[in-house]
Amino acid sequence: MPQLTRLDHLVLTVSDIETTVAFYRDVLGMTLVAFRPGDGSVRWAMTFGDQKINLHPAASPFEPKAECARPGTADLCFLSPAPLGEWQTHLAACHVEIKGGPVPRTGATGPILSIYIRDPDGNLIEISNSA
Repeated sequence: MPQLTRLDHLVLTVSDIETTVAFYRDVLGMTLVAFRPGDGSVRWAMTFGDQKINLHPAASPFEPKAECARPGTADLCFLSPAPLGEWQTHLAACHVEIKGGPVPRTGATGPILSIYIRDPDGNLIEISNSA
């Protein structure tokens, strides 16, 4: 059987590109990048490390897309080397409410400690440290 090796990117369908960019840039420290797919259009993505989140506008999503592409349907977990206490302080300064945590969870490679917030579309965002 052929093997998969890693996730290249994921797509978020969003209500407002500018609002989403501001949140992921200012709150989570990601970088906005423009890219041109094969059709020559300009699209937007947020990057961090060697990961990429493509942004699709809900009002005019790009094809192909998920069967039920809607804002607020994602649940994403991000790992950070910064202690969760630093994140709690930063999130408070950004006026972002912590919805839960810190709580122990299980990540892809073992135990993690997580806090939870929501992005502007209501997607659940988990920020975690390896435990």
